[in-house]
Amino acid sequence: MPSKKDGIMVILSSPSGAGKTTLVKLLSKNKEFKISISHTTRKPRLNEVPDKDYFFVDQEKFQSLIKNEEFLEYAKVFNHFYGTTRTPVIEKLEKGQNVIFDIDWQGADQIKNKKLNYKLITFFLLPPSKQVLFERLSNRDMKDKLLVEERMKEFSRDVLHWINYDYVVINANLDDCYSKINNLIDAEVNNGSKDYDKEYIRRHVEILTS
Repeated sequence: MPSKKDGIMVILSSPSGAGKTTLVKLLSKNKEFKISISHTTRKPRLNEVPDKDYFFVDQEKFQSLIKNEEFLEYAKVFNHFYGTTRTPVIEKLEKGQNVIFDIDWQGADQIKNKKLNYKLITFFLLPPSKQVLFERLSNRDMKDKLLVEERMKEFSRDVLHWINYDYVVINANLDDCYSKINNLIDAEVNNGSKDYDKEYIRRHVEILTS
């Protein structure tokens, strides 16, 4: 049974290339959040460390975890599976540790629908413009133009899920974005006032999707 000493859960989601992984690492370092490490069937990217950034597994292992109902959430993204196993997350929360998730909207929906008795705060990150997102994706996946095009198409669909999150933050500047998320988390935990303009976000989404 959860108690007042239990940790909280924070979810960061975003279209690919909007900066959620970088911000998750910053929050884990500066606010002492424990990063929930996902399992994935994709291959490691350059500089990714197995068992630190992801648990890299094959399809057979991933399907076994699904069959045994070990996932808190899982989803197929860009033809690869990603998932968060339940036990490590619950163990951390029960120890009073805060857990932060780097997952997409599908995983976020699943965790919300689980209705766990732990405080949950959800954030959706957006780029300042489509052009900035394209440049970020091109710099990261410069050798694969088709992949960049695929992710730009996926962006138009992903961005529509912003409405299902507690907060949406525009990542135009990393430091400003981090500060905004940090302040909103503190306000949620301490029942403080929140500097958040949902109508501004709505107008920004309209520009991104026009």
